[in-house]
Amino acid sequence: MAIAIPKKKKYTYEDYAKLPEGAPYQLIGGELIMTPTPTPYHQIVSRKIVSLLVQHVEKNDLGEVLYSPIDVYLTEEDTFQPDIIFISKERLNIIGETKIESAPDLIIELLSPATAYYDLGRKYEVYEKSGVREYWIVHPERKSIEIYQNEGSQFRLIQTAKETGAINSLVLKDLEINLEKVF
Repeated sequence: MAIAIPKKKKYTYEDYAKLPEGAPYQLIGGELIMTPTPTPYHQIVSRKIVSLLVQHVEKNDLGEVLYSPIDVYLTEEDTFQPDIIFISKERLNIIGETKIESAPDLIIELLSPATAYYDLGRKYEVYEKSGVREYWIVHPERKSIEIYQNEGSQFRLIQTAKETGAINSLVLKDLEINLEKVF
């Protein structure tokens, strides 16, 4: 059954929560933003990253890796669906019944033409202010990954790799990912 959401200038999490399960929206800056289905290549890259992360996290008993669609509530006007998240074992209590209720330790966004504007803009800023410890921006078309570390509520670019080489996470100790295994 479809639920009618009245037109507003600003939406809140309460409005967002009324959307039907699986509705292709994110709440970004108080706007309901429709996000189109990712391309097959986007999903292949995402699966490869998830697989490498899950293998490392489970082997070392570090926490949980989750992937979109999963709601991450950060403010009353910002509930995002990042591509991939990691929550450390010490913070598993932020996993609620219907949503992640605080900033994950690590967020990974794969850029696409439809989402790059938000991933590099409002979402970047909210992740930064909300205390996400590490933010990866994956450029599937450029075959590159940038890693930002949060220092005092500000992201600082700490690593970048394109096509070849490896990246290392500070949040996921001893994790090294070779780009050749991703792209």
